[in-house]
Amino acid sequence: MELKQEKNPKPVKNPELLKAIEEMQKNNNPDTVNAMINAVMKAKFITPANVSGPQPVAKTDNGGTVMQQETQVQFQLIENQKGEKFFPAFTDLDEKKKWEGVHGRNDVIMDFDAYYQLLQAPDSNVMGFVINPFGRSVAFPKAMVQSLAEQKREMDRERGGLTQKTIGADEKIELGDPEPDEYPIDMMAAIINFVRERDDVNKAYLRMFKRENEEKPSYLVIVDFTGDKMEEIFKGISAYAAPFLSGYQLSMMPYSLPFAKKAVDGVDPFYP
Repeated sequence: MELKQEKNPKPVKNPELLKAIEEMQKNNNPDTVNAMINAVMKAKFITPANVSGPQPVAKTDNGGTVMQQETQVQFQLIENQKGEKFFPAFTDLDEKKKWEGVHGRNDVIMDFDAYYQLLQAPDSNVMGFVINPFGRSVAFPKAMVQSLAEQKREMDRERGGLTQKTIGADEKIELGDPEPDEYPIDMMAAIINFVRERDDVNKAYLRMFKRENEEKPSYLVIVDFTGDKMEEIFKGISAYAAPFLSGYQLSMMPYSLPFAKKAVDGVDPFYP
């Protein structure tokens, strides 16, 4: 993994993210949450650490440096009232200065992908990362980071498009409903907020969908719409649902397909 540490780094500043956090905390809704998450995905953060061993020397294309294999990095962690540990992620030096006791530490510059990789380490006991823990703080628990990383990976792979997968004629598919205590009410509310602003979406259904070779089911949203804006509709649903997936994958399907009609036979739509 690439961690960036520079002797004379360009000051880290995140005005777009700070504004997005402020807007979200003033008016929490799917639009402001999504805007905040998009800003997080593009941001660079300061994370205090103790760095020892050989000095990093290899330059990267974006002006950072790569830690050599022998370099030891011990991150400074914070704890919540339950004793759970988190990486602090400061948006700028002013926010970092609010934490007493970090003077003399090295500043490691990290992004969302770097936190994700550290949190996935088998021996990691860190529960997530917290942006500006001593200011307008926003916590990203490990499960949320995992879910967002999966969404980001799909979006990056298709450069903003959608991955299309076919269902084989002999493929075994399991269909069901979410468990009552795990019903994704927040996700469904976010989707409803999106589709009700469109006059081409008639109905939307939710099922659980699992292929034979998959260990975990995914949410399956089946959309009854008119016109030719399927990709636009599906992209919007994906963006609005992303903050609430809690580790699940999201699949979508037009109601016009025979499989989709069979999948929702006797099932009430969640929209309208």
